[in-house]
Amino acid sequence: MIVIPKNYKPFIDQQMTERAIKFVKDTFERELSGELKLSRVTSPLFVKANSGINDDLNGVERPVRFNVGNMNETSMEIVQSLAKWKRMALADHGFEPGTGLYTDMNAIRPDDDIDNIHSIYVDQWDWERVMADGERNLDFLKSIVTRIYEAIKRTEFLVSEYYPSCAQTLPDKITFIHSEEARALYPELTPVEREKKLAKKYGAIFIIGIGMPMSDGVLHGGRAPDYDDWSTKNSDGYYGLNGDIIVWDSIRDDSLELSSMGIRVSPQSLLEQLKIRNCMERKDLYWHKRLLAGDFPQTIGGGIGQSRLCMFLLRKAHIGEVQSSVWPKEDKAAAAKAGIVLM
Repeated sequence: MIVIPKNYKPFIDQQMTERAIKFVKDTFERELSGELKLSRVTSPLFVKANSGINDDLNGVERPVRFNVGNMNETSMEIVQSLAKWKRMALADHGFEPGTGLYTDMNAIRPDDDIDNIHSIYVDQWDWERVMADGERNLDFLKSIVTRIYEAIKRTEFLVSEYYPSCAQTLPDKITFIHSEEARALYPELTPVEREKKLAKKYGAIFIIGIGMPMSDGVLHGGRAPDYDDWSTKNSDGYYGLNGDIIVWDSIRDDSLELSSMGIRVSPQSLLEQLKIRNCMERKDLYWHKRLLAGDFPQTIGGGIGQSRLCMFLLRKAHIGEVQSSVWPKEDKAAAAKAGIVLM
């Protein structure tokens, strides 16, 4: 359901918004690829079903499936993200440690609830980087998060130069906090409420440890068992080598997740996480067998929402102002009444 902030009016008109979207995407791609030494690659829109390559997200979302008529009824799935495909691509193309890839990922997630920041169409920069020996630790994760945040900051500055009404709002530094620390600070709040509280306080945060049950048995957030490593204890004594980049969106007066990322599973943590989630049968799938056989390098990677970044930097109240998708009739009517164009 759409929520229209009080007295909200777009900072730039629709024609200027279309030009600004391209500017944001071109600028951030350049900043990200230069910062992390990532090469752009072409990626698939669909992958073979039951291969283990598609991202299972939280394990309950339905991928869009179809059969290919002249391939003996081979079933394909529209990707939900490229979390596992990227690691396979790094291995198959022989990327060296300290380098990696990024790609434009387009997905359909029909089970997502449509609201101001969610659509059934997902567009993000999916990226993956080969790690060197000695980098499988929390300090390295934080260093990569900081570099991504700097790329976002530089993009924000350039957007404000070209479009002065879209002022800079991000703090100089991103604040790191583990989900267990957030729970200890605000035990009476839900994980989502904690994110909102912390994002408002600090402006930009990285919540570490998404996927492993906290000490009260609750998940801070969902993660599939076969890409991020959320079961390994880090140097702070907590579980998890992954997390989310979340910023404070002053237009919506709410938190906004821009990126989900982490150090990827080792063969050992893959088996541990499959066991925790009661899906050991996955170890016999094509992708999982290759990982367990040592075919893939140790990597770090994630996804950064393209429309969400555009929405945030261009000071928009609804993702439909920067993305073409389908919207409930009542949302379109309410937006039109408020002078908001949903693409």
